[in-house]
Amino acid sequence: MQRFVYSAKDEQTQKVVKSVVQADSEREAAKLLIAQGLSPLTIQEEAEGNILTRLTQHITTKDKVNFTRSLATLIEAGLPLSQALNTIVEQTSNPKMRQVVQDIIVSIEGGHSLGDSFAKHPQVFNRVFLALIRAGEISGTLDMALRRIADQQEKDSETMSKVRGAMYYPAIVMIVILAVVVFMMVSIVPQVAQLYDGLGKDLPFLTAALVATSAFITKFWWLVLIVAGFAIYFFRQYLLTESGIRFADRIKLNAPIIKGLFRKLYMARFTRTGETLLSTGVPMLDMLNISGESVNNTFVAQSIHAAEEQVKGGVALSKAIKDQDYIAPLIPQMIKIGEQSGRIDQMLGKVAKVYEDELDEQIKAISTIIEPLLMVVMAVFAGGIVVAILFPIYSLVTVTGGNLN
Repeated sequence: MQRFVYSAKDEQTQKVVKSVVQADSEREAAKLLIAQGLSPLTIQEEAEGNILTRLTQHITTKDKVNFTRSLATLIEAGLPLSQALNTIVEQTSNPKMRQVVQDIIVSIEGGHSLGDSFAKHPQVFNRVFLALIRAGEISGTLDMALRRIADQQEKDSETMSKVRGAMYYPAIVMIVILAVVVFMMVSIVPQVAQLYDGLGKDLPFLTAALVATSAFITKFWWLVLIVAGFAIYFFRQYLLTESGIRFADRIKLNAPIIKGLFRKLYMARFTRTGETLLSTGVPMLDMLNISGESVNNTFVAQSIHAAEEQVKGGVALSKAIKDQDYIAPLIPQMIKIGEQSGRIDQMLGKVAKVYEDELDEQIKAISTIIEPLLMVVMAVFAGGIVVAILFPIYSLVTVTGGNLN
């Protein structure tokens, strides 16, 4: 089926509607519009865009937040769902996001629910989003659900931005260290090697190894680049496999310095998602199932799903989650208070705030620790090369001085 962009007059409201319809031909598209009570004005096949455009354009978190907030505002103002979505299409600047919204409009006009229409785009709308939409549709509080979704998206984006920011600095410093080492190996060491060749002396093992490595890199730099490129590619592919994902998740939870950061991140994500889902009316078991996936860590998800199985058997959530691995002690304590007061969602929100604040402090602490640590690493690498270069000269001077005496 093809996609056709159309403008048509609504026979009931006499307003001009612009959207997209899927059909086998332009004639079939016109028939579909007429059957919906629309008088076609223009119908054109949708342009796909060139390859570069399709590769470079993507839907950002900001696009999704703007879409969600706009839809909530329009529905709260009393606009019909289809009209609200058509209004958003006209305001959306991202072509990819516009296409997604147009597909949703087509699906809704075809008789599907909003939740089912969103579910056709899992790469844009995750399970948390879909669960909140469906809960809002059932309870008649769709505008409130959409606002909660937007808040959730903004908090997730803000948290991840802080974590990425903490990781960027050491990554940049490591790149600088690598660049300095490569520069010394291909520029300085070969010149020193020529000097040592003229002396006709045996070089110490460290210096000889350094010179041999430098010669190999200089002569076979293309092979080094190919091997490095393949290594990076296959490592990235490995990280996409099930075992690779588990490897990366285990590193995040157990590696020194960063493990505290990621554990707080996962606890903040779990409790914030749980609060949002429960406050919108999502059942407890569904909340645990969806929250387990939303934390984006295999081992934390296993702990949450294990608690879910116990809750299915009638165990209280606070007891079910208490002895699970990687679940912080504060969470079952606060959930127990929530069970007694009947407001588990509020308690989860309070816990989320605690871990979000602790995460900010952890990021600041890591930045403070990593800076001098990386300076030491840089000094060790650069200093090691310098020592290897100067050691034969020092030995030669020592021997010469001894002969003079």
